[in-house]
Amino acid sequence: MYRLVFAYSARYRINVKAQRMNGNNGRAAQVRSAENLYDGLVKSHGKWACSFWAKQRDMCYSRIWAGPRSCFWAWSERKGRSRIGCQIGKEVHAQIMKSCVVVDDVLSTALVDSYMKSERVDYARNVFDFMMEKDVVCSTSMISGYMRQGFVEDAEDIFKKTVVKDVVVFNAMIEGYSKSVETSKKAVEMYISMQRFDFKPNMSTFASIIGACSMLSAFEAGQQVQGQLMKTDFATDVKMGSALIDMYSKCGRVEDARKVFDEMPVKNVFSWTSMIDGYGKNGDPSEALDLFGQMQTVYRVRPNHVTFLGALSACGHAGLVSKGLEIFNIMEKEYSMKPHMEHYACMVDLLGRAGRLNQALRFVMSMPEKPNSDVWAALLSSCRLHGDVEMASVAANELFKLSSDSRPGAYVALSNALADAGRWDRVSDIRELMKTRDVSKETGSSWIGTEDGLAC
Repeated sequence: MYRLVFAYSARYRINVKAQRMNGNNGRAAQVRSAENLYDGLVKSHGKWACSFWAKQRDMCYSRIWAGPRSCFWAWSERKGRSRIGCQIGKEVHAQIMKSCVVVDDVLSTALVDSYMKSERVDYARNVFDFMMEKDVVCSTSMISGYMRQGFVEDAEDIFKKTVVKDVVVFNAMIEGYSKSVETSKKAVEMYISMQRFDFKPNMSTFASIIGACSMLSAFEAGQQVQGQLMKTDFATDVKMGSALIDMYSKCGRVEDARKVFDEMPVKNVFSWTSMIDGYGKNGDPSEALDLFGQMQTVYRVRPNHVTFLGALSACGHAGLVSKGLEIFNIMEKEYSMKPHMEHYACMVDLLGRAGRLNQALRFVMSMPEKPNSDVWAALLSSCRLHGDVEMASVAANELFKLSSDSRPGAYVALSNALADAGRWDRVSDIRELMKTRDVSKETGSSWIGTEDGLAC
């Protein structure tokens, strides 16, 4: 291990003179050599090598980048700093502060990026605030980090203070806004604003704004975005097609989703999964299962875990127990896929909806892993549907053991099941238990479409 490091160090010293002669090309070659050695060490020696070589690498780079640094940011973008970890990142930062290295905008941007990828926005902000000139690259990194952590107002503040903007910083804002229904309308406004500043949307822009339309269930806005998309070179990209299918499906426009699906020149597993899930959630399980069969037998596309979940959900809505069991079994037998808890919960829901409560309970007890709260919640919901109070009590008790305060709906479901059976004494006990444990269920609400967007 050490011989490899020292061998590269010797080689590095030889190349220093060459890189001064060759400029950026020489430095880029050294970076590629360091990268290749780093990846080889990680593969052969695991985490210890990763940590050790990360420190050696940073020591080398402080010398490699003594000249122009045009290649540094490209390398940082490709590899990222999260691999080093927050602790080592802080150690490197400390060494920089103790040394005579001039902390310029490039080095500051690398530090900000490192802390943001380690989810330490406070450290990143400290570095950012000390920067004399805050360029758009560093601002974009700050905005993305804030948005990931849910600090929308801080991200907006950084965006407003960014004097020179580009399409990437707009994309960071649009993507961040598109993750929540409360802020998705701002994503649309930002999308319009960037075009007023003569920035053309790229593939990342379209993906984010289509996601915002999905969140808002605003298919009219989605249609306008699709109209713009059709005028670009991205129109035939499989990612764009899959995003449109998902958007139209979530808006209840399954016919429009199918039209996009049929016109796609190339389809992948995500395209098929989006369409299958769309049919299942919009009340057409037979079409969903037909597509699920076609993708395997006709088009030879291998389904993934999400595809199976959509197919099982469709079986649940259609009451096709035998078909659901068949699909669940082929996951492991034909595709060697280990079912996730979501698949088990879906199967329990399928059996429970069909009134096969005893079979559902046996299925739960035979699971190779300990059932989680979703599995027991599915069984409890089915017991409530069919009025099986005793089994509902069993499911509720198991659910309370796993999450006594995070599932208020479980208390209400058990209480309603007891009330339907006329067990009012038990209903009072459940209500008192909720008071004792300080469990309360939030009032239900619905989103409705208005001229100004969605309103609660």
